[in-house]
Amino acid sequence: MYQLLKDRTEAGKLLAGSLINYKNATDTIVLALPRGGVPVAYEISMKLNLPMDLVIVRKLGHPGHEEYAMGAITFGDIFYINPDVAYKIDINAPDIQAIIKKERQEYFRRNQLYRNNKPMPDVKGKRIILVDDGVATGSSIIAAIMALKELSPKEIVVAVPILPPDTLSNLKSLVTKVIFLYTPEPFGSVGSWYEDFPQTEDDEVIKLCAKANK
Repeated sequence: MYQLLKDRTEAGKLLAGSLINYKNATDTIVLALPRGGVPVAYEISMKLNLPMDLVIVRKLGHPGHEEYAMGAITFGDIFYINPDVAYKIDINAPDIQAIIKKERQEYFRRNQLYRNNKPMPDVKGKRIILVDDGVATGSSIIAAIMALKELSPKEIVVAVPILPPDTLSNLKSLVTKVIFLYTPEPFGSVGSWYEDFPQTEDDEVIKLCAKANK
């Protein structure tokens, strides 16, 4: 039986222990998926003495079931549709297009607020440690991986505290390595494996990014 993680800070510290071989690596950068991935990535960045930045991704919630991701969008106009639902949806339907428009607006809002619309860091030939606070269907992190591969990194290492076994298998086929703490089955939700899982607010994202890169 898995022990509940105390919070995102503990999750980040535990993951950092499994990533210790990358400490002080000059060719490595930690990239977090906001908002929940930022406190986890901050602990990794601090423990390993690595720079930290963000990959902003917006989940596309299924109409009527917003927590279930039908896909995701991110920088570079990358658009990912979850193959488990792709055959069930009409991407040109007005309700689907409305969701995409809304999430694109939120993407631009967060990119302005968190990153001042800066271009993505130069990761060509570098190692990326891609971090979130957990993965369910994988839509958001797969969209990020697709976009980051367009920037020609040396390799991508995914670091997440918790994910279901089938998503783990999918991610392993896309990246060099997946570092994780738990792969429970049945999975439930990411938050169900934390004792304390509040929503990460914009202010916390901004504060931790600033502290990580002093």
